[in-house]
Amino acid sequence: MTPACASLTQGEAFEPRLAALASGLTSLLDKPEETATATLRALWALAAGHPVSAELALEQPLAELDEAALARLDALLARRLAGEPLAHLTGRQHFMGMELLAGPEALIPRRETEILAKAALGKLRELIPTQGGRPATVIDVCTGCGNLALALAYHEPRAQVKASDLSPEAIELAGRNVEHLGLAGRVGLHCGDFLEPLNSEAIRGQVDLLVCNPPYISSGKLKGMPEEIIAREPSLAFDGGPFGIRILQRLMREAPAYLRPGGWLAFEVGLGQGSAALQWLGKMPEFDHTESALDAEGQVRAVLARRAPT
Repeated sequence: MTPACASLTQGEAFEPRLAALASGLTSLLDKPEETATATLRALWALAAGHPVSAELALEQPLAELDEAALARLDALLARRLAGEPLAHLTGRQHFMGMELLAGPEALIPRRETEILAKAALGKLRELIPTQGGRPATVIDVCTGCGNLALALAYHEPRAQVKASDLSPEAIELAGRNVEHLGLAGRVGLHCGDFLEPLNSEAIRGQVDLLVCNPPYISSGKLKGMPEEIIAREPSLAFDGGPFGIRILQRLMREAPAYLRPGGWLAFEVGLGQGSAALQWLGKMPEFDHTESALDAEGQVRAVLARRAPT
């Protein structure tokens, strides 16, 4: 088969499937990268035996698919149109330049969480020159698949990161991501309730940066969430209690005991929660400075606070 014929056959297979997917796909606002084209290309690569995220799929040429592979592709498209998350099908999700392993064990990393990751990474890089040559100590609670912990370690080799999660399944997935990215020497995982598994004299009052993407959706709003999220991703990762602030308040209350003077707390907030979080932090004598990071619409999506001198 000549290259021209291969291209034509490929196009004949791709275009009608793209049209069918575009007409039937319901895209979630918090996954803007999952366009019909990116979704089809990711599932095309998966059918060819090369799983990649939607974002990475756009950068790679389409593989040639035989009849068996096209049948696999059609089965995958049917599952996606039935509501199965793309990242669960491919087992991949792109985050902060990393190709992560993904699955139903933990929340799928969202593009909006990169706002927190970038703000936290900026603070980490400000802190490191003041460390006198020692590595920076970072904690990530509610780590999920490990995306925040791994992003900070991946982009800042002078960071030592400890991450915790209440879910054994999430910690297992995070562990596979640690191995996948070759960061076992600098990212340690702990299963337990919030900061409790990290509670030791060796770390209390010694942490340079504490980050968290906590559950912040109010329990009453869960039934109104898209079926693709509420039925397919663990509710433990987004149920923030009756008002969506239970874990946020706990975080602000418990974090100061772990931070060193001058260390930073950084966490994600839901839409409309930023102002209240900044007000709470502003009234706490344990913190002497607060900042926020905004999304493209000017909404506060990450809050940062500096531990005051003791």
